Amino acid sequence: MKYYLIAGEASGDLHGANLIKELKDAEKEAQFRFFGGGLMQAESDNLVKHYKEMAFMGLWDVVYNIRTIRRNMELCKMDILAFNPDVLILIDYPGFNMRMAEFAKKSGIKVFYFISPKIWAWKEWRIKKIKAYVDEMFTILPFETGFYKKHNYNVHYVGNPLVEKITTFQEKVSTAEEFRKKNKLDECPIVSLLAGSRKGEIKMILPLMLELSDCYPDFQFIISQGPSVPEELYKKVLGGRNIPLFQGETYELVSHSHAALVTSGTATLETALLNTPQIVLYKFRGNKHFGKWFRKTFIKIKYVSLPNLVVDKEAVKEFIMEEMTLENVKPAMDKLLNDQGFRNKIYEDYAQLKELMGGPGAAKRAALKMVELLVG
Repeated sequence: MKYYLIAGEASGDLHGANLIKELKDAEKEAQFRFFGGGLMQAESDNLVKHYKEMAFMGLWDVVYNIRTIRRNMELCKMDILAFNPDVLILIDYPGFNMRMAEFAKKSGIKVFYFISPKIWAWKEWRIKKIKAYVDEMFTILPFETGFYKKHNYNVHYVGNPLVEKITTFQEKVSTAEEFRKKNKLDECPIVSLLAGSRKGEIKMILPLMLELSDCYPDFQFIISQGPSVPEELYKKVLGGRNIPLFQGETYELVSHSHAALVTSGTATLETALLNTPQIVLYKFRGNKHFGKWFRKTFIKIKYVSLPNLVVDKEAVKEFIMEEMTLENVKPAMDKLLNDQGFRNKIYEDYAQLKELMGGPGAAKRAALKMVELLVG
């Protein structure tokens, strides 16, 4: 069978690569073509467009790059028709992918969605289009099943691919001593800075992370460099600060960190599964009045970070939009770094999260179910 996949960001590239690997094992004659990234390309050398040419954050970035987005859509439509797949598999990235779902459905191509758009957070009206254009939905977060059931739409909960990824990593992770020696680090506790994988996120969020680093000279702060983000951008934001960029395995850095500052997104769940205490930050362009209006109008959930959503309580502190100031975040940072009782509570909530997430094998379960549905 022929599979066409679309992933528009780094996390989707990871999940897409895992899925391609399992689809190849499940169906030996499988053929692939995709929008994605290097991880997917390592599994099948049929990359049409790299996600780094598609990652636009927030309303203003989308408006500014609208012509590029339209060109990407037209390229994708033409390429799908030329490839004539048995199924189009969409991976998150709803702004682009829902348009491709509608196009594919109207073109007589079956549509599967692997990793649901976060319509439970905002744009809940998208459920109508999902029901109209998506044949099968494969979810990776436990609370999504109930959300879709409320809308009379059945989904396939397959578990989360990150569980297997991190379990495999933890089986071969280096010791703290080996990590420090390899990276020429001293004995000061490490705080990892995960400012996101998009340029817009880094510009908006990294400056506050750096302000916080100035407050704690007894800790060593290290920036995890995004895979598609140029080093020059970090240097510009750093403003002369002597904070290293880590270009290796982010999981290794986070697992050996005393704490982490993390931009809201998949990285918050990864950090929790790696058992590193964290604070979550999130901000996009717009003044405080716009931020308040946006949250009141569109955000339909109590939390923005995945760990908090999974356990349905504030397992980790999160600061979004106008809340994201040094004055607000520093008291929580003091506790994160120095209050063992505060840290122990986070560890307890992480343990609950891991129970809810289930075991490894999500991509394999998804692949087997997809093949079963296609074969009939």
